[in-house]
Amino acid sequence: MVLMAFYAFLLAVLTIYAFHAYLMLYLYKKRKACNSTVPPPKVWPKVTIQLPVYNEKYVVERLIQSVCKLDYPWDKLEIQVLDDSNDETRQEALKWVDYYRKQGVDIQYIHRASRQGFKAGALKNGLRSAKGEFIAIFDADFVPQSDFLQKMLPYFNAPDIGMVQARWGHLNGNYSLLTRSQTICLDAHFVLEHGARNAHGIFINFNGTAGIWRKETIVDAGNWQDDTLTEDIDISYRAQIAGWKFVYVNDVVCPAEVPAEVYGLKNQQYRWAKGAIQAAIKLLPAIWKNKKLTPLMKFEGTVHLTNHLVFPVLLLLALMLFPMLAIRINDPHNDLYFAAISLFTINAFSYPLFYVYAQKKIYPDWKRRVLFLPILMAGAIGLTVINSQAVFSALLGRKSMFHRTPKYNLADRQFKSLAGKKYRIRFNATVIIELALLAYISISLFYAFKHIQYFAIPFIMFYWVGFAFIGGLSLAHAVRR
Repeated sequence: MVLMAFYAFLLAVLTIYAFHAYLMLYLYKKRKACNSTVPPPKVWPKVTIQLPVYNEKYVVERLIQSVCKLDYPWDKLEIQVLDDSNDETRQEALKWVDYYRKQGVDIQYIHRASRQGFKAGALKNGLRSAKGEFIAIFDADFVPQSDFLQKMLPYFNAPDIGMVQARWGHLNGNYSLLTRSQTICLDAHFVLEHGARNAHGIFINFNGTAGIWRKETIVDAGNWQDDTLTEDIDISYRAQIAGWKFVYVNDVVCPAEVPAEVYGLKNQQYRWAKGAIQAAIKLLPAIWKNKKLTPLMKFEGTVHLTNHLVFPVLLLLALMLFPMLAIRINDPHNDLYFAAISLFTINAFSYPLFYVYAQKKIYPDWKRRVLFLPILMAGAIGLTVINSQAVFSALLGRKSMFHRTPKYNLADRQFKSLAGKKYRIRFNATVIIELALLAYISISLFYAFKHIQYFAIPFIMFYWVGFAFIGGLSLAHAVRR
């Protein structure tokens, strides 16, 4: 009975987050038209562009070149290359900084001997000397379009607008099944989540890059802090709790690379998952004590910051598959219980609907793109191990380094091999656990077939494909390395 009650509890927790996906769809469809054309300012303001870089030899040239080609008055533009690198990236960055400085561009190279505070520390260090009223930030793998500033700055048309975020595009979205699946997830986050939240005055977050801050907002919110691995979420909530408003602009797209190898993806997912839970522990008390926030804002903030709790729940459900099957097969007195929990199958439709709707809103060929949705769903299951590790590490208060996700200057239809590339992340023990889970799920699947549990088989197959995809890909990438 205890096991059955716990299983039902886990399904109930999943239902809360599934409801959130349905809620985002509802709020998005209910929203009024936003991001209508806004007139440019009468006088263009001074802007500082910050480019935080750490060992990015393959993309630093592309980054600096694209930023130096922005169509903006040169006398109103300052560029800071915030380079914490300890490899040949330094020489490459210095070469291009010197080149553009000779062309008349106000560009500075700022190097730190230590990575104290990691990205947050680099941004804070650069802010001390930043001359701009506004701060635009681009990570190393982003390529802003030449009119980025001209399109984004007009949205600071009220003094309480503290940050404006653009949508991420994808330079290498068609590179592999792994990159295709990631783009579907990111598109939904930006189009539906940011779109719905923005339209209804709910907390949104700066995504760490491809956005512009009012410098005053950063300072007023307590500046960049390095006590979480997601400094962008942390400062976003602190700023909005302090009363600043954010704007998301769906029509401005800034393309970037998504991780092309599974260990890079795992590294990114670990950082995002742990950082979000760290931010939840830090910020949720202030959110719930704030009497100015509506119940919807508090609920959304809580779900947003704790969303990665889904992964330990999914992992526990995987471990409970075999014993629950045994109970279902050997104890017919529990038929009513299993009929009742079958109602939780409504959870299975929330995220697929969420992702499909976002693809439909962006791409004319959305029907072709959603064919890769099963890869995304399988990948989410396969990543439960690394993300659960991140969640428990945050809950236990363990400290960890900020490991950035390496990028390799990849683009669609330029299928460059990753063989011999620097920065590739080494084999880690999560693949052993993933393959062990694959074996365990295989036994459960055989057991379900043997006892003709056809209702359970699709659910078990969902797990089997997930661990086979991520575990198998992890092993293949490790061997290839």
